[in-house]
Amino acid sequence: MSTLSDTELLRNISAGDESALRMLYERHAGWLLLRLNRRCGSQDVVAGALQDTFVAVWQSAGRFRGEGDVAAWLWGISIRRLVSALRGHPAADPLGDDVVGSAVPAVNSAEDELLRGIEYGDVGRALRTLPPELRATLQATVIDGLTTKEAAVLLGIPQGTVKSRLRVAKSRLRDQLMPTRDGRI
Repeated sequence: MSTLSDTELLRNISAGDESALRMLYERHAGWLLLRLNRRCGSQDVVAGALQDTFVAVWQSAGRFRGEGDVAAWLWGISIRRLVSALRGHPAADPLGDDVVGSAVPAVNSAEDELLRGIEYGDVGRALRTLPPELRATLQATVIDGLTTKEAAVLLGIPQGTVKSRLRVAKSRLRDQLMPTRDGRI
């Protein structure tokens, strides 16, 4: 079974094959855990979101249409589960770069390097100064690539609120990252 593609594993999962779920988990849980930890420093919240992700996969594997990458589909589920878990909880700081760096393989993907630069560079510092609701909106729409409609569902707020928060968040980030002199950039 180890030679089955992720799509084939999902097909088997939808037929009730627990070993296929276990294999999919073994392939993807590690990197999902690392990325979720970059969004939230609470090990309990992250572990719960990861578990909820694979429960959702078990329940909805048959809904995967085969369009796109299974890993991207899994990330979409896991980030939504994390945001749901964070509702009502104060935002925890993400794990430090030293912790992430020790757990990440020596050769990182371009996406990992970009995310690390965003989260731990000047942009990351500026993001952490935003109120949690602005930060969550910006991360959902810009970093995780959700539409404002998807972010509204994910965050449990109206779409207009997502747009307003996004506008305010971008403005605050711009002010922090591009200081002006005499009113000009």
